[in-house]
Amino acid sequence: MGRGSWAMLLVVAAATAEAQGFALSEIGTCAVSRAFAATAAPCADGSAVFWNPAALAVHEGLTVSAGVARIGVHSEFTRDSTGGLHEGDDMAEYPPHLFAAYRLSPRLAFGGGAYVPYGLTSAWRPDFPGRFVVQRASLRTIYVQPTVALALTPGWSIGGGPVIGHSTVELVQALDLSRQTLLPGITFGMLGVPRGTEFARATLEGTSTAIGYNVGVHGRLGAIRLGLRYLSAVRFEYDDSDAMFDQIPADLTVPAALQIPGGPSIPAGTPVDDLLSPQFTEGGPLSAQSVRTEITHPWQLQGGAALTIRERTTLSLEAAWMGWSAFDEVAVDFSNPATPDLRLIEDYETSWTLRIGAEHVLANGWAARTGLAVARSPAPDETVTPLLPEQDRTNFGAGLGVPIASGWTLDVGYLRVQGSGRRGRIVEREARSQRADELNEGFYVLTANVLSVGLRYGGTREAAR
Repeated sequence: MGRGSWAMLLVVAAATAEAQGFALSEIGTCAVSRAFAATAAPCADGSAVFWNPAALAVHEGLTVSAGVARIGVHSEFTRDSTGGLHEGDDMAEYPPHLFAAYRLSPRLAFGGGAYVPYGLTSAWRPDFPGRFVVQRASLRTIYVQPTVALALTPGWSIGGGPVIGHSTVELVQALDLSRQTLLPGITFGMLGVPRGTEFARATLEGTSTAIGYNVGVHGRLGAIRLGLRYLSAVRFEYDDSDAMFDQIPADLTVPAALQIPGGPSIPAGTPVDDLLSPQFTEGGPLSAQSVRTEITHPWQLQGGAALTIRERTTLSLEAAWMGWSAFDEVAVDFSNPATPDLRLIEDYETSWTLRIGAEHVLANGWAARTGLAVARSPAPDETVTPLLPEQDRTNFGAGLGVPIASGWTLDVGYLRVQGSGRRGRIVEREARSQRADELNEGFYVLTANVLSVGLRYGGTREAAR
């Protein structure tokens, strides 16, 4: 099997945790409405468990909330050589969230939550020329976090707790016959098989569980509220992932007789599918087997300040960073000795985001929210792929909080994710010496629409500080 095909099949498990690409900030409907500016002025729905654990000490009594976000992503690729437009096979994901918090005393609060900080659904149509990099990918990582917050002084608190993460990945990729080895040192491409000739479909499925932590600080300097939170990196070890292969008829024949050194000759007209079949049998490089790799979901750091004007309008300004500079290479080990192990080149960089949020509470208890965020991509020019055409983004958010019964509030939020567009590749990168101008063959466009709905009980009154 060609080295590049294996590479992208398995690096998807890593790439699905990309900072701006697959890090899901849609955690809490209120936070979605504010474009995720929710660390210094925490939302009143318990989502501070994620956004700033120390801020659980801010709100009195019991708070419980649950919700779900619909994330619909649209992607396009325009190929240089043909000018053809290829649209993604758009799919939607529905990450849920659940939070609970209780302020036991003026100094102590407890909470917990379940949320999805990383996830992906990426799919392209069957005729997409980059299907040999990825045809379909799905990753879901859920964190469960028990949390405690302690008020150190009347104005300052700390908080945190462990996160237990569970990650599930499923990947599908077409395999290119032109890169497949027929004889040592001889590929089918050398025999005239054109690039982009599909002969098999590979599927990878795996799960992993890992542990990290989330900590925060929250306080006041006069009228200004300050917040800082740090979510640790979490390393997932996919030790027993399953790789499976399905042969697809290529309907080609050998154009001229071939002589195998030290073996029989292959007559002209021999079906190529017959030559490939042994590779799918037990022990062959395309037989079912297990694979192992380690993927680290990056650390996250977010901090900012918030100011409340006339008790009803709160403005927030925050910055966030994600530690993708450590995502340099990924080692992939195969259980089958016939399949060579790999070291995959990514060369990501630490990414950043700037966020501005606003919330105004009306006299009748309704809350109007909005936000704006700009995000810098972590991917270098050489690593923009159809898995996710990673690019700088601008996020626009808006939403409402609507009291519906005694103690109950319905939250609705919308977020528009607008990519800047970026050139990218539909082939694998096999060496650091390969430059973007050698690899990239077209232009990607990426947009997303997020609709979040949540229901909460309590969380409407801030404690005296």
